[in-house]
Amino acid sequence: MGKRDDLIEKYAAQMKEKLGASPDMDLLRKVTIGCGPAIYNRDASTVAGTDPSELETVKNNFLRKKLGLTDAAAIDAGLDKVMAEYGKSCRTKYRAVVYYMLTKHFGKESIYN
Repeated sequence: MGKRDDLIEKYAAQMKEKLGASPDMDLLRKVTIGCGPAIYNRDASTVAGTDPSELETVKNNFLRKKLGLTDAAAIDAGLDKVMAEYGKSCRTKYRAVVYYMLTKHFGKESIYN
């Protein structure tokens, strides 16, 4: 397996352990690939769930541009829900997992087909 495959397995394991969820591996793979080289950078591969500027970046670059969402209230509510599900106790919030959870929350899986 390559480094990306190892990371995808790590993301899936974290989802099972921390979130009690069995991810759709095909979608997780596609979301991870969509993150590009950011998954290999220690800082860029995670989302700081309490940093307002980081959350604004997720809103603008992923939710608005990639998923095509426009309703600001729904975006905020969805992001808050996903961050709450991921939990404050989980210090390492992987970007690919956050994006996967947001994609599922908003029902935008078709973006990755």
